[in-house]
Amino acid sequence: MAPGTEVSPPLTMLDRNLRSKDNGSSLGGDNGDSESSKISKGARVQKPPKHLSVIHHSASTARLGFDLGTLALISPEQGKTAFLPVFRSGSCSEIGPKSRMEDEHICIDNLVSHFGASVKFPSPGAFYGVFDGHGGSDAAYFVKNNILKYIIDDKDFPVNLDKALKSAFLKADLALADSPSLDLSSGTTALTALIFGRSLLIANAGDCRAVLGKHGRAIELSRDHKPNCKTEQLRIEKLGGSVFDGYLNGQLSVARALGDWHMKGPKGSSNPLIAEPELQETILTKEDEFLIMGCDGLWDVMSSQCAVTITRKELMQHNDPEKCSRELVREALKRNTCDNLTVVVVCFSSDPPPSIEIPRTRVRRSISLEGLHVLKGALDTNI
Repeated sequence: MAPGTEVSPPLTMLDRNLRSKDNGSSLGGDNGDSESSKISKGARVQKPPKHLSVIHHSASTARLGFDLGTLALISPEQGKTAFLPVFRSGSCSEIGPKSRMEDEHICIDNLVSHFGASVKFPSPGAFYGVFDGHGGSDAAYFVKNNILKYIIDDKDFPVNLDKALKSAFLKADLALADSPSLDLSSGTTALTALIFGRSLLIANAGDCRAVLGKHGRAIELSRDHKPNCKTEQLRIEKLGGSVFDGYLNGQLSVARALGDWHMKGPKGSSNPLIAEPELQETILTKEDEFLIMGCDGLWDVMSSQCAVTITRKELMQHNDPEKCSRELVREALKRNTCDNLTVVVVCFSSDPPPSIEIPRTRVRRSISLEGLHVLKGALDTNI
């Protein structure tokens, strides 16, 4: 993880086409508040532990707003009320019950500090990724070390981040086929989060998952690419593939992955196993407290809402995203996950989440004296 530094003045992101401040474009997820409402109201407010890196996005008198290709000026009045996220993260990986570890991950809380003056970014930003390998660790290790370079070296970066991200995934996939030192049968899923200012862009190919914690609610920002998912199955069958017992062509449990060139055939040929990511953009607001990124070893045994509830409760106690990631891994192991485990937790504020106040109902419910006698009689009869 790159050490955080204070950056001033920053460039901030504009909401694309004046979209709603709420993250209403999520891909689903359990939005119930039942679990999060159980959080203790007496948690102490703490600052982040000293060993964690933090970026503070300070406000300036005038800032150039940038949103995936849109340039405009933000007035000083708008800047005073704009939500400016802080990036700090923690991660945890465990081999679990598997015989070897094939997961990789990356956490960069400060892209400016990480690359120095060699790269010009539109605003202070961060980058995170989780890569769940299979058939060996070659593909996951290669993609972890090269995917960000492919993104920032792309001709469309930073004017069109959508194109740059998709192009980077495909370049990494082709590079796996061309490298003589890598195992052609090795493959990996890839989930990345690229953040500039308030704009969070998720790219996913495979069955890792990104979940946003929004004031206690779980908002899924990615879709699991399983072969038996209806849209993925239709695409697979259209390209001549098949899904047998939940496996692509009876071999692979994901519908999208980088690598696996023993299944894809010659480069350029049509194949049901693709590396193209699905993208999801979210404009962060002050209600967006943290992001959880995890491999399927976590989500096989835990719902998105459960993970958000655990993370929020932990943050309220110690405000340490690394301890949160370890707690999620421990809980998944208790639930007998069958896979490697990798979890990344990214916080967007230096403060812990606030307590959730449950409004009291104005209707007072009581039982009459007669009702008490009836209840007592029924209980006495059953004794």
